[in-house]
Amino acid sequence: MTAALVAFGVVFVAELGDKSQLLALTLATRYRALPVLAGLALAAAGLMVLAVAAGAALSAALPTEALSVVAGLAFLVFAVLTLRSSGSDDDGDLSIGPRQPGVLTVAGAFAVAELGDKTMLATLALAAKNGAIGTWFGATAGMLAASSLAVLVGSQLGARLPERVVRVGAAVMFATFGVLLLADGLL
Repeated sequence: MTAALVAFGVVFVAELGDKSQLLALTLATRYRALPVLAGLALAAAGLMVLAVAAGAALSAALPTEALSVVAGLAFLVFAVLTLRSSGSDDDGDLSIGPRQPGVLTVAGAFAVAELGDKTMLATLALAAKNGAIGTWFGATAGMLAASSLAVLVGSQLGARLPERVVRVGAAVMFATFGVLLLADGLL
């Protein structure tokens, strides 16, 4: 129980204002909350399993700099795809229906944003010290709690802003994340 509470607190605080929380907010401005939350839950649970199971081996095998470059390029692609989308109900780039992205699309975007992030590294360290199952549960719950806050705020913004403003804002955020991640990986 202690492992779960510690992991929840550490991951929740680490996620506040993090790029993956901003990604959740951005997705929620454009899409319905339920598929976004489902994708986030899928990605969070899977990533925390990786962090707990792989431990130090994962961080040794995949240097943080390389992960940052790959994630940065992916975010730049997301920015271009977001700008290219017409905003119509049959938007084929990121959605499977009106204002509804595929859960796997959300999970993939979230996983790219989170891969090698400080919350994964914190989870690695916590799992080594406090045990795998409690750490996984607490870390996953902490990530979902922080992301759910972002989805709530994002869905309210998306309901009040014109779709073009949301689309351009999302593209700018994706591009910003991409540039920052590239800079982190290359510098």
